[in-house]
Amino acid sequence: MRTSRTTEDRDRTLELRHAIERTGYYPEVVADGVDSAVAGEQVVSFFVHHEPTFERDEVRRHLSVIVLTPTRLVLAHTDEHTGDDLLPEPYTSTSTEAVSLSAVKSVVVTRMIANPTSGPSQPAEAVLTIGWGGVSRLDLEPAGCSDPECDADHGYTGVLASDDFSLRVSSAADGGDAVTGLLSFAESLSARTHTA
Repeated sequence: MRTSRTTEDRDRTLELRHAIERTGYYPEVVADGVDSAVAGEQVVSFFVHHEPTFERDEVRRHLSVIVLTPTRLVLAHTDEHTGDDLLPEPYTSTSTEAVSLSAVKSVVVTRMIANPTSGPSQPAEAVLTIGWGGVSRLDLEPAGCSDPECDADHGYTGVLASDDFSLRVSSAADGGDAVTGLLSFAESLSARTHTA
């Protein structure tokens, strides 16, 4: 289940907790990690996304929680694991990251609309990509010139892209509410980062 809220007139901490509980995916463990990272700040907006991942012949679950507070963007990821040499029992791992809103450099939203000739409609898919400079991707390719006979080495050209967090949801896999929820969260984040 995916849920988002964006009304900024009151704290959404309880709604966030209920959304985490509705996923049924270790809610106490997930909520504890998220609460710790939010550190008592007001929850302005949030999005909870529960998805299966495939590891060889087993299905594992993954939960992403993104939270907007008045001053920070908080991301939490929880995965389940089989036992290993260090932890023989099955276990979960929760990673959290808190980013100052003033550090967010880009909020990229991609909407996929089916049958666009029919006019505006509910997006079938949405992708939210947030960049703050923690992770960058460099795409290089050989540089050239306009002379088709030229065989000189022109070096390389490329694009440096900030790609710290990306989440894609679709109506087919996640439901229409998930797409609407992600777009609503993205709008709230964009509104907060343009003034940060």
